[in-house]
Amino acid sequence: MPKDTTATRDALLCAARAEFAEHGIAGARVDRIAQRAGVNKERIYGHFGNKEKLFDAVMRDALDEVAESVALPGDDPVDYVGRIYDFHRDNPTVVRLLMWEALHYRQEALPGEAQRVAQSARKVESLARGLGRDPSPDVARLVLTLIGLAVWPNAMPTVARLIVGPEADTPEGKDRMRDHVVEFARAALS
Repeated sequence: MPKDTTATRDALLCAARAEFAEHGIAGARVDRIAQRAGVNKERIYGHFGNKEKLFDAVMRDALDEVAESVALPGDDPVDYVGRIYDFHRDNPTVVRLLMWEALHYRQEALPGEAQRVAQSARKVESLARGLGRDPSPDVARLVLTLIGLAVWPNAMPTVARLIVGPEADTPEGKDRMRDHVVEFARAALS
């Protein structure tokens, strides 16, 4: 790709990520994405084909970012929980994108689902090895539970504020929540 084409594509992905995180797939507007990116909306169709394919590209990039930032569970699932918590605290749009995706696709197969299933299987295999167990549905449920434990306080900041109080919105409160989540995981896994 020529440099200007790459820059345009990157600008569109960045603008689309913000738009989709704010409005979801159905509520996102191609005009707003193009305006945010500083390009003509026809560039979206030229690069991605349609709004849904643009969303799929945004999701691929976001999930690649998670995979690069949060290594597999390995032999320290407690540390894994902390890393997941940190990632989603620092990147709140990713969990919003995942929620919008779940609402949009519901029970339909996801674009790129086979690759995502394979990535999930690697997480299960990594945790199973770290625990000295064979991969199994029980270990898969444990991976899902650990991810949920780490993500939930960041996915639902209003619920956290309602339950924990105003401190939930402060950096210190988020640090205390991280400590709590990590210690809870440690106790549950011991």
